[in-house]
Amino acid sequence: MRQELQTTKPQQFIDITNRVAAEVQQSKVEDGIAVIFVPHTTAAVTINEHADPDVGRDIIFALDKTIPEQGAYLHREGNAHAHIKASLMGSSCTVIIRSGRILLGTWQGIFFCEFDGPRKREFYVKILGG
Repeated sequence: MRQELQTTKPQQFIDITNRVAAEVQQSKVEDGIAVIFVPHTTAAVTINEHADPDVGRDIIFALDKTIPEQGAYLHREGNAHAHIKASLMGSSCTVIIRSGRILLGTWQGIFFCEFDGPRKREFYVKILGG
């Protein structure tokens, strides 16, 4: 199922946990997996702490220190840093479905990671199970 996001900020983590959970509930799948996929080369998806929004900001801060926006990059569009960050974070993640709900740890959430906004973005959720 395709999910659209509002226009993003230049860099941000967007908590999409509830949207994925809603897709799982609507599917009626009791046991299986949900695959979350981002079809963009300058955005990603990850699972991390969602109790404290500073965690996402800290991850972006650390990535910026390691992969700064300006550098000796050859990519002509000027967004090589975003491509590198997206590659490191990954374009998909998988979550177990148990008893009709996504299985995450107490503090975990699913995040869409924007590294080259503002843009209108989307992600997909594919649910597999019986």
